[in-house]
Amino acid sequence: MTANVQTFNVFRSRVLKTNWRFVVVKVFEDLEVWKEGRRLTQRIYQLTKDENFSKDFALRDQIRRAAVSIMSNIAEGFERGGNQEFVQFLYVAKASCGEVRSQVYVALDQSYVASTDVDELTNSFKRLSSMISNFITYLRKSGMKGEKFRKPESFPKSQ
Repeated sequence: MTANVQTFNVFRSRVLKTNWRFVVVKVFEDLEVWKEGRRLTQRIYQLTKDENFSKDFALRDQIRRAAVSIMSNIAEGFERGGNQEFVQFLYVAKASCGEVRSQVYVALDQSYVASTDVDELTNSFKRLSSMISNFITYLRKSGMKGEKFRKPESFPKSQ
C-alpha cells in the first residue's frame, strides 16, 4: 500500500485509490496488512515447533497468541464496518507486533532461536507495524466513516 492512497466505501467494500489504479477490497483477506500478518503468524508457528521452544508452553503459547492477534484484529476491525472502529482494532494489531518482537527477544535469551532469526523476525514485525501505521494514517485522512454510517439514499437505485 502506498502513502498516496484514497478510500471510498462502495456497498460492503472499501475502494482504495492508489497512484495507478482503484483496488476494491471486499473482504479482509484482500488487505496486504492482513496477508503479511498471516505470513508472519505462519513463521512464528514454524519457529515455535522447535523441540526446546515447544517445551516452554507459556512462551510458546503467548507468542503464538500475540501473532494470531495481529491478523485477528485486522479482520475484526474490517468487519465492524466503521473506519473509527477499524482504526482502533488496527492499533491493537500494531501493539501485538511489539508484543511479538519482545517475546522473540525472550526466546533469544533462552537460546530457543538464533540471532539471525531474531533479526529477520524483528525486522519483519517492525515492517508490518509500519504498514499498519501507514494504513491508519490513510484511513484517518480519507474522511470516510465506513459503510455502516452510509445513508440508504446513497445507494444506487436499481433499474
